Amino acid sequence: MSAPRNSEIILRKTEITDLEFFFIFQIDDEARYLAAFTSKDTTDKTAYLQKYTKLVNDPTINMQTIIVDKIIAGSVSKFEMGGDAEITYWIDKRFWGKGVATKALNEFLKNENARPIFGRVAFDNFGSQKVLEKCGFVKIGSDKGFANERQAEIEEFIYKLT
Repeated sequence: MSAPRNSEIILRKTEITDLEFFFIFQIDDEARYLAAFTSKDTTDKTAYLQKYTKLVNDPTINMQTIIVDKIIAGSVSKFEMGGDAEITYWIDKRFWGKGVATKALNEFLKNENARPIFGRVAFDNFGSQKVLEKCGFVKIGSDKGFANERQAEIEEFIYKLT
């Protein structure tokens, strides 16, 4: 499936039924490896749906579904961790390298007013690093954390948008 760079990209509030799609996206081996910081058991659909159903209904979280040419292509969210606003996104692998993440994140940031807002990315997830940089985020440091998907402590880069 290809999504030309001039595809229509729409963001809308995530609905519970979208979670079925998101679950499928996150069971892809390469996607999980790049994300690195995943749940302990990404194959447990019941646990996934329970966790994200709570998050969809949490008023402190701004969770949006990314739709490309009427197809659910991913999600982008703002959540709070340790008093800081953080950004996260996940794009269906079929849409990688087509500008979808950059367009969706730019659109999301027009309506999400939390600043500063931070993004974290595995040291070797170059695609996601480029997305953050194209959207105005600046790399401000790094940290180490245990990445469930890799069963190892790895470096993650910290980005900030003011």
